[in-house]
Amino acid sequence: MLRIVLRRLGAAGAVCVVAACGPSTADPADRSAGDPGRSTSQATGAPTTGKPSAIPATGGAGYSASLSGRLVTTDALPPGFTVDIATVMPPDAGRQRPGPEVPCADMIPLLSAKRLTGTPSATAAATVSSAEGPDYPWVASEVLRTYADDGARGAMADLRTFIARCPTVGSPGRDAGSYRFAVVPGPRLGDESMRVDSSTTSGSITLEWDSILVRIGTTLVIVHEQGNEPGGDDHLTRLAEAALRSYQTTGP
Repeated sequence: MLRIVLRRLGAAGAVCVVAACGPSTADPADRSAGDPGRSTSQATGAPTTGKPSAIPATGGAGYSASLSGRLVTTDALPPGFTVDIATVMPPDAGRQRPGPEVPCADMIPLLSAKRLTGTPSATAAATVSSAEGPDYPWVASEVLRTYADDGARGAMADLRTFIARCPTVGSPGRDAGSYRFAVVPGPRLGDESMRVDSSTTSGSITLEWDSILVRIGTTLVIVHEQGNEPGGDDHLTRLAEAALRSYQTTGP
């Protein structure tokens, strides 16, 4: 029962990603140096030609209707998937970066890539789900961030630095649990890509919130998977590839 409850909480986390939930990150700091590796491969497969059935005309701060039209569509996904476009955008950390004095526990949203450094010029987000299980849906989120500067490259470099500094974090709650974060091998997509494996352990139960980030020019295409048991990330790469195809084939 606890396992089912935790996985439902993981599914609810996708809503938080696109509805600006979660604690704020800490204050200023030094920016790390380092230039991540580059890959030039693109997503493979048939182009995405459909568009979301309903793109809200307006939304909260940072919302872009035109960018929302470049999110993944249901016709690019297996049968049974739904895509719900958000109008409340996830908050980002801006130009301030947490320094060495900031506890790792205060950086969990940054470590899991739910928040990023930098200030996007436009954002779009959606919840992607499939009712494939008897007790819970498979839920993920897609976030598109475009930047007027080199913010996309900087956000990925900062994320690598944060994870190297805080690979393991004690739970800020009272359950004596822990979080683990790692940059691991993943698909080579766009101009640059990285996969982040995030997990939380409480007692004998471990759940994963894994992400793939793809930079293409000055845009980040990000997919987050929510609350799966280890090894339950079968759709993650497929979703990242479909999201990248949609972005590439629906814009200028």
